Amino acid sequence: MLIPAILRRIAVAARFPLLARTILKRYILVMAKMNILVVGNGGREHALAWKLGQSPRAGTIFVAPGNAGTAVDAVNVDIPAEDIGALIRFAKQNVVELTVVGPEAPLVAGIVDAFQTEKLRVFGPSKGAAQLEGSKVFCKNLLQTANVATAEYYVFRDAESASRFVLDRFPDERENVPLVVKADGLAAGKGVVVCSTRPQALDAIDRIARQMEFGVAGKQLVIEERLHGPEASVLAITDGRTILTLPPAQDHKAAYDGDEGPNTGGMGAVCPTPIIDDVTLHKIEAEILVPTIHTMKRSRTPFKGVLYAGLIMTHQGPKVLEYNVRFGDPECQPLLMRLKSDLVEVLEATIDGKLDEIPPLAWDDRPCVSVVMASEGYPGPYEKGRPIRGLEEAAAIPDVKVFHSGTKLVDGQAVTAGGRVLAVTALGPSFSAAKLQAYTAVKCIRWPGAWCRKDISDKALHLPKAEVRKK
Repeated sequence: MLIPAILRRIAVAARFPLLARTILKRYILVMAKMNILVVGNGGREHALAWKLGQSPRAGTIFVAPGNAGTAVDAVNVDIPAEDIGALIRFAKQNVVELTVVGPEAPLVAGIVDAFQTEKLRVFGPSKGAAQLEGSKVFCKNLLQTANVATAEYYVFRDAESASRFVLDRFPDERENVPLVVKADGLAAGKGVVVCSTRPQALDAIDRIARQMEFGVAGKQLVIEERLHGPEASVLAITDGRTILTLPPAQDHKAAYDGDEGPNTGGMGAVCPTPIIDDVTLHKIEAEILVPTIHTMKRSRTPFKGVLYAGLIMTHQGPKVLEYNVRFGDPECQPLLMRLKSDLVEVLEATIDGKLDEIPPLAWDDRPCVSVVMASEGYPGPYEKGRPIRGLEEAAAIPDVKVFHSGTKLVDGQAVTAGGRVLAVTALGPSFSAAKLQAYTAVKCIRWPGAWCRKDISDKALHLPKAEVRKK
């Protein structure tokens, strides 16, 4: 009944061209609604499903396999993110017109290539391009070819040669050893060991390359100089020609307040980060992002998707620590909270190579703070299945969205299912106001052993007001 009514209105409005065009545009939107599949089960995927669902183009949003949060904002599908064949079959059977891949593992495994072979539209880089994250050796070599600033590095294929390098370079055991030892392949964010002493470096080599603690990821390893300075994340969406640089964000990787303790997948994030001003952001675009995209194209591995530069702001300027080939988690949550543009339009333009044809992205001027609530014991062993209380109370707080990371539904009850459980995300007119909203919501939520850092965004709060970026 709806479509004939629209057509009648267009006929009546034929004498009024502007009105007719408006009605026709609405008609096209009604006809163009699409089913969308988000692959993954973390906080990043919850944020993607939530934002994609706001598009007038969006029909049913599926998330595979999803979590307790995506079960509310979308439709969960019981298919693992790594089961590419099953995902393709589901996409075909359910007329999915856009698939968005969240995590790195299926991207490195070639999910985009597989979907494209089946003539299915998918957002993300090819298997070849995903090597930027899938192989640290590939990434460092490309950075060198592109003349992009990064740490000095050495590549080793076995533990013996890597250990000899450390012993030869640092013969005195009491000497400071400013090195970072990295497994070459994917290691769920745990294959990087920051060292200060020779025993630490030798132990890292042993764990990665002898004990194979991270499996085949340790077949090669990279040892690089340890850089000093605050870290930041600059993400860009690119179709291989046009680059849309997003507002810079800042993750908080250390487990405890004051950046103490072991590294984690991220205990919180802010967007935008005040440590990168507009001048520095333009420098990052010109000297890091553009050369990388051009070099990838010249190397016959053109990059389409999200290029995530993990940066360290040294005294010599920004340097690349690593590249990821997807939205970060938890950076994705505050980024998408601030995004006002239609994400479906952006992702489709990327797939079609038409990013230069869409209008500039619109952003909420307010800063955003995201606080990760974790399970007791994380980043070490932790228990699962603990019931989560207070989610509705937290959701009722203005300008707050609770994104689920490690959760699942059991008999209708959200329970813990991971180390990082929730990302409580809030907007505010200032960083202090956004922080207050986020932690007010955190206090509403409880389960046995729940904990979080208490200082997310304090780095931004301590900078002079003139240095705080608003866009």
